[in-house]
Amino acid sequence: MTARIFKPAKNAMQSGLSKTKEWQLDYEPEQPRSVEPLMGWTSSGDMKQQITLRFHSKEEAVAYCERKGIAYQVIEPQESVRRPAAYADNFSFRRGEPWTH
Repeated sequence: MTARIFKPAKNAMQSGLSKTKEWQLDYEPEQPRSVEPLMGWTSSGDMKQQITLRFHSKEEAVAYCERKGIAYQVIEPQESVRRPAAYADNFSFRRGEPWTH
């Protein structure tokens, strides 16, 4: 049983950064998912896939795994690159294509 420790990414549907400041611990699946033949639902007998733990820092999550004897993998977050843009740039003379209505 291996656990992943990571910072979740920003929700693509909203511009806010809610729930991205905490570290999250998820368990890797031990069994593959199977398709139930009658209804076509996907199921698994692995109950640890349903567990998600949140921690304030990476060190707390690592300490939890070491205290419980859980093998873990830390995935460092990638910093997003924000390109500053001003509204006036839409009307500048150096624009690639001319601005029209």
